[in-house]
Amino acid sequence: MANQEIKGENYSVDYEPETTTVNFNGSLRLSGMAEYEPIVNLLEDLTGQQPATITLNLQNLEFLNSSGISMLSKFVIGARKKKTIQIVVKGSKGIPWQGKSLKNLQRLMPSLKLELLELES
Repeated sequence: MANQEIKGENYSVDYEPETTTVNFNGSLRLSGMAEYEPIVNLLEDLTGQQPATITLNLQNLEFLNSSGISMLSKFVIGARKKKTIQIVVKGSKGIPWQGKSLKNLQRLMPSLKLELLELES
């Protein structure tokens, strides 16, 4: 899968094939699942490749609304069904919503590796 980037007014999501990492940046406040479709398609294409590990880097995602959290939850459930993919989620301790919301992803997929990092200034 080639390098991909999805850009919106206040956010960007880009995929790095070398590291099978999806980077989320900015503020994702899209309304409803239909607007999240390009991101969902990118994540589904990626799981279809069945890499050993997929990293979701959310360290620079300042805000994610409930539709976005739902999208990530569905992605994690889909990856869990594959049984061969390790999901790593990188978050930031400095962004309040991430601690609570990202821990919920671990409940959906106990093998998910959650890394909450201090942001470097």
